[in-house]
Amino acid sequence: MSFLKSAPPAAPTAPAARPAGRLSRMTWVDAVVAAAVLVLLYLALRVGQGTTVRFSTGQDATVDTDPARLPYDAASSLLRMFAALVLSVVFTFGYAYAAAKSRRLERVLIPALDILQSVPVLAFLTVAVTGFLALFPGSMLGLECAAIFAIFTSQAWNMTFGFYSSLTSLPSELDELSRSFRFTRWTRFWKVEVPSGMIGLVWNGMMSFGGGWFFLVASEAISVNNQKYALPGIGSYAGAAIADGDLGKVGWAIATMAVLVIAVNFLFWRPLTAWAERFKNEQSEATEIQRSVVLDFLRRSHWPELLGRLLRPVGLALSRAGRLLGTDDRPPAAGSTRRRAGDVTFAVVAGGLILWGLFDLGRYLYDRTGLGVFGEPLLLGLATLARVIVLVAVATVVWVPIGVKIGFSPKLTRIAQPLVQVLASFPANFLFPLVVWLLLRTGLSIDVGGILLMALGAQWYILFNTIAGAMAIPTDLREAMDDLGVRGRQRWRRLIIPGIFPAYVTGGITASGGAWNASIVAEVVTFGTTTLTATGLGAYIARATERGDYPHLLAGVAVMSLYVVALNRLFWRRLYRLAETRYSL
Repeated sequence: MSFLKSAPPAAPTAPAARPAGRLSRMTWVDAVVAAAVLVLLYLALRVGQGTTVRFSTGQDATVDTDPARLPYDAASSLLRMFAALVLSVVFTFGYAYAAAKSRRLERVLIPALDILQSVPVLAFLTVAVTGFLALFPGSMLGLECAAIFAIFTSQAWNMTFGFYSSLTSLPSELDELSRSFRFTRWTRFWKVEVPSGMIGLVWNGMMSFGGGWFFLVASEAISVNNQKYALPGIGSYAGAAIADGDLGKVGWAIATMAVLVIAVNFLFWRPLTAWAERFKNEQSEATEIQRSVVLDFLRRSHWPELLGRLLRPVGLALSRAGRLLGTDDRPPAAGSTRRRAGDVTFAVVAGGLILWGLFDLGRYLYDRTGLGVFGEPLLLGLATLARVIVLVAVATVVWVPIGVKIGFSPKLTRIAQPLVQVLASFPANFLFPLVVWLLLRTGLSIDVGGILLMALGAQWYILFNTIAGAMAIPTDLREAMDDLGVRGRQRWRRLIIPGIFPAYVTGGITASGGAWNASIVAEVVTFGTTTLTATGLGAYIARATERGDYPHLLAGVAVMSLYVVALNRLFWRRLYRLAETRYSL
């Protein structure tokens, strides 16, 4: 076989001459790329200088709404968003892998993920602000860490659910390939599992990034325990302009946000989605592929190749270290007695910790308010539950066909992606002036109008996951359906629904959890001196957070988690198992 033949020995001077020759072929493209990287590093350092200054609560609660500060505020928010995205990717790989590979951990980690995605961002902020301010007393670094952590909690869960789904529904031929070649688990992860889930990971990352924008106002303009904190950023700028009732400055914030989202899409997400096309599992190449001007420009540069050469020893070292994790051949099955003993031990330890936590929470609430505190949020949760069900049902009917259409057409994807990104990234708070005017003008109740605001933070999970699922359907299967003349309803039953079903279920789970989270923002609408409050659990939690009423806040968060977990256990998880067993490509 020709690829096993040894190459003739190179001349002694070749190793030294190759880098010099490569450097001598540097072009203006390489100069532009290097300059762009240096500018980005400078901006990151320039914006990051403000994280070490001291602050006082009263002073920093006042936000400067001079439009001239918007470029700096936008850069500050963008830096926080990408810092949270990096943390989300690391968390996604570790958490999803542990849940997918360990049967016992899965029983704890996946229900815990249901609970985590149901915990409101404001509840995370309450804990994060207290903890990080204690860790960095009097420093802006504490507030920065709290804001980044809050944005992280609005990004990580969707990405983790998506990657966990791809790990548990890995195509059988890829699994057999890895086991046949006895890859190390490290090699299997980076060469098989991550590439297999890359399309969904990129699109879920894009959606999660939009979710971070949605909660940016709450993350940067923090009101906890009757104290107000504010960080320089477009979220706090918009929050201050909305509180002042200044439509002009709200307009500046909206325009800046639109420019920022479009720029990030063009420079970052668009190249990533085009690059992820290489990981599609198919036997015939698509006639049309996604393209990116930025990606094509980077491919003309020599920097990626040079960087790859510099990092190659690191990759080899990690690959060798990964052998300690074992190979990917099938391990011998443990005896039934030993497995049963291990399951019992794990169940006792995990159950004991959970019961201890619940008992401690119940005792805390009993000492301060009594267990009757759960009555009001349980009833209010029914109203929010009705809004969530209506939202998910309508979003499914509207966005699944649109998502399939976009995912099947690279040309349409190029047009729709930036538009969808802008819509998905638009914070509901920015529309409060319009919503207040519309509701007062039409006489429509906020109890109904709140569904529209909740949809801004939830419906896009269904759309993005549907697009990712449609894009992952192999081109050869679609061409086979075309050749057989399968059209209309039969095409949906035989190809589209089975192809997108795992991705849709992931989107449905995260959309449901996102709707509960968005209810906190959507059920209390304030513009200037006008405040509209809906009947629901989100408004209950928002009031408790603002007052610093920890017993009622804990009761509201616990009830919201109960509703989300119950909905997932009774409905979404059954669809999830169906996706794993019947609809895995």
